[in-house]
Amino acid sequence: MTGGTWFLGREVVEEAKRRGWEVTTFNRGRSGPDPEGVTAVHGDRTNPQDLAYLAEFGPWDAVVDTSASELPPRVVLDGARALSKAVGRYVYVSTVSVYQGWPEEALAETSPVLPCPADVGADYGALPPGSDGPNTHYGTQKAGAENAVLQVFKGEAVLLRPGVILGPGEYVGRLPWWLRRAEAGGRILAPGDPGRTIQPVDVRDVAVFALDQAAAPGGGAYNVTAPVGRETMGGFLSACLTVTGSRGELVWAPDQVLLDSGVRQWTELPLWRTHRGVWRIDSSAAHAAGLHCRPLAETVADTWAWLRADGRPVDHPRWAEHGIDPTKEAGILAALGSTPG
Repeated sequence: MTGGTWFLGREVVEEAKRRGWEVTTFNRGRSGPDPEGVTAVHGDRTNPQDLAYLAEFGPWDAVVDTSASELPPRVVLDGARALSKAVGRYVYVSTVSVYQGWPEEALAETSPVLPCPADVGADYGALPPGSDGPNTHYGTQKAGAENAVLQVFKGEAVLLRPGVILGPGEYVGRLPWWLRRAEAGGRILAPGDPGRTIQPVDVRDVAVFALDQAAAPGGGAYNVTAPVGRETMGGFLSACLTVTGSRGELVWAPDQVLLDSGVRQWTELPLWRTHRGVWRIDSSAAHAAGLHCRPLAETVADTWAWLRADGRPVDHPRWAEHGIDPTKEAGILAALGSTPG
């Protein structure tokens, strides 16, 4: 297990322990304490000597890699090569951002992926200075990392492509922000259409599916999201009000009002994005392979329970990106008037 100290990585470790598996974790020892009951190896995956040292602890049936989100393809390639003689298969947690059509198009595993070699550095795919084109740098880098894993492990490589992952321990801050905003009550700016479908997946369900794939024969790529059309933005925000016991009033603002007001999509009002492909991800292959997605209301309730129990995520800069300034929110609400949009 690369990582293993926070959010998805930690949940993968805990699920593996529940199954009675022997677990080795590899991380720098900076993001949180090592889970109990594992063989903890500390090192930097960008350091070849540390990778060689890690390989000495094998062999293992599989590696689950959740810690490569900020690493260039070349580093993932070096790590895969270092572990290739000690690991039977490689489960790599990627992202739906690898698709060329994201977030404008409905997507399936057969959709074209952004081109990126397996041996490039962090600058590959970056926008030139002054460019105003779509920023696909993150997705391009992750596509290159996928190619790195495929190059080394071939038919024993499993690529998992989640969209938004929520649940207890979340470090990004999307669901926690909405929960705290619901708790505060009053008139709450709600984005877009309450009937808009959304597809967040619970961190615990991703962990179960990752380990199921680690134990299954063969490889492949899977989108990992909740089914299209099952959950809505309105249902999500209503669940936030319910679990917090809030008397807040949801005031729905049309997309264009929010855009005209300069509200940043995806961050100022988390999970709100107008691009038509964001919540149109076909995950039927993963569901056929055993992915089970619990109701979003359960994820909301369990995350609130975690927060109330003094749940503290690791210190991460993305947390501060989420949430609209109260003054800005109040101004938009005032312009909408007293009648919900």
